[in-house]
Parts: sequence; C-alpha cells; structure tokens
Amino acid sequence: MHDIDELRELRDFDTGTPPLDDETRRRARARLLAAMNGTAGRVRPRRPVLRIALTAGLAAAVAAGVLVAVRDDDGTGTHRTAKPPATSAPAMRNVSVQTVLKGAAAYAREHERTVRPRDDQFIYTKEIIKETNQKTGATRSYSDENWRSVDGSERGWTMEIGKGWWSPPLKKGESVWPPQDWGTLRKLPTDPEQLILSIANEFGGRTTSLDGLGDEEWSQIHFSLAGLLKLVPVMPEGLRPAAYEALGMVPGVKVVPGQKDAKGRTGVAITYDDPTLPKGSAGFGGYFIFDPVTYEFLGFRDVRTSGDGAAMKTYTQLSYLDSWAVVDKVKQRP
Repeated sequence: MHDIDELRELRDFDTGTPPLDDETRRRARARLLAAMNGTAGRVRPRRPVLRIALTAGLAAAVAAGVLVAVRDDDGTGTHRTAKPPATSAPAMRNVSVQTVLKGAAAYAREHERTVRPRDDQFIYTKEIIKETNQKTGATRSYSDENWRSVDGSERGWTMEIGKGWWSPPLKKGESVWPPQDWGTLRKLPTDPEQLILSIANEFGGRTTSLDGLGDEEWSQIHFSLAGLLKLVPVMPEGLRPAAYEALGMVPGVKVVPGQKDAKGRTGVAITYDDPTLPKGSAGFGGYFIFDPVTYEFLGFRDVRTSGDGAAMKTYTQLSYLDSWAVVDKVKQRP
C-alpha cells in the first residue's frame, strides 16, 4: 500500500514543464516496465536524506529503475532544477566541467575524513535547508537530522523539510540505489571509469567500455551518480572523489557560473542537460555548487513546488550538509 500511495503522489506532481508527448510517454512506460522487471528484489529508498528531484520527464527516474516520491509541506509537490541567474563574472565564465569536477575531487581527497564504522552503528547527518517563496520572498530555514543504520539492519530516522519519520530496515535480499549500507558502498570502485561501468552493469547492462554507452545509458548513469552524491553524505575513502570525476565524464554535464549557496556565497555550479527528456524539461540532480577557486563543495540548489493551478507555490531551495558523525544509537547526537 505504501508503494501505491507514493505512485499516486508521483502522478500528482507538476513541475511546470511542458507535457510529455505520446511517444515520450510510451518510451517512459516501456522503460519503467523494463526497470521493474529487471530489478526484482531491489527496492528504492523510502525517503532521501537530501533533496531529490522529480520532473514531468519521468524517464529520468525510470532510467535507474527507481521511483521516489517526496512529500512537501502541503503533502503534494515535487522538486525541479532552478533556472540560473544571469552573471557577467569573466573569471567564472570560461571554467570547464573537467576543471571544476577534477578540482572538487582533489579537494575531497585532501580533506575527506576516513571512517570505518561498525555495522551496528549509525551515520548521523545534519542538513540545513533555506527555502524562499519566489512570489512573496518569504524565507524559511529548516534543520534536518538523520540517522542511518550502517549495515541497513536497523530502522533509522529521516527528516525532510522539518518533518521526520522512522525508516524501516532493509529486508533480506533487498537493496537500494544509491546504496545506503556501508558494506555495499565499500565495494563500489574508486576509479571513475570503473564506477561508471559498475553503475551501468548494476541496472542490466553488460558493457566493458564507455564507448558503447548511448544517451539512455548516460542518462541513467547521471541519475545514479547524482543520487549517490546527493543522498549519501558519508562515503568510504576515495568514493566521493571518484564520483565527482565520473560525473565530469557524462556527456551533457555543464558549468553554470554565478550560483549563490545557502550562506550567500557565489560559486560555480554543475548541472545536466538530459537528451532523453523533452526540450525544456529539467532532469534530476539540480545544481551542485562549488567554490570557484578551491572547488570545495558548497551545497545544492533546487526548486520545489507545492499545490497546482492558481494555488501553486514555487520555492527556491538551497541546502548544505552542516555536520556528520558516527554514533552508536539512533537519535544519539555527537
């Protein structure tokens, strides 16, 4: 029943993007059915730790065999990527995707904290979200705290825009993407090319070369990498740098200068033009904002909508990971 309710929420989403044409709907349904048939025993995350975007272009979600519904303050709504503000900063205009994401990988390697949590422990994260109503300018801030079981065997606590719920443990034989348990995360390749191939093969592919990947596969790979980076704040050593470098290898990833983060700092952002979506539709992943000099990751930028028609509200949403720790019990703070 829980799955049916979430699919109903998905049906009610409206991002303000153009409606899908019949051919796109047909392909999306076909991919959804293929994903469902090919992922028996695999479950999607009940709720994300960080923001997750869903759009009218359903293909971005079904590409990875994952459907996730996100409840907002009204109980209905979605997230979509924000339109970047105009900028004339010449120093940021010429930077390349490779420069930004290789720089981000280098920064992460230099500053990442190595952890080796026990299976019976929990990963604690605290996320700050600043949300502004685009019509009224009213701003609200939220502090979301989460506790995730290291091995997935214990129930955890998840918060989304100030609301929390108990997230159930994984059942025997179940898995999710992105992986939440440390044992699975530890097995993911820390070489960017091998990480891409691992993701491609995780969802039914049988490829040993990036050359054989088409638009559909790259869309799925981007969805998966963005989910890994957005929804798993704490990773084994070397995995986050590899994910950044892998993201830079995805065709259609681009640089957007002049993006403000939740603390008001101006950074350079990375986003994705998904060729499998209708023109004008926004794909999954939002904007990853980085410091334009050090390439330290600063946070995310997305847009959330709630309601529909004349009652629809649109919010610019900025978020960042404030802190994290390994703790022994759920609801225990460091």
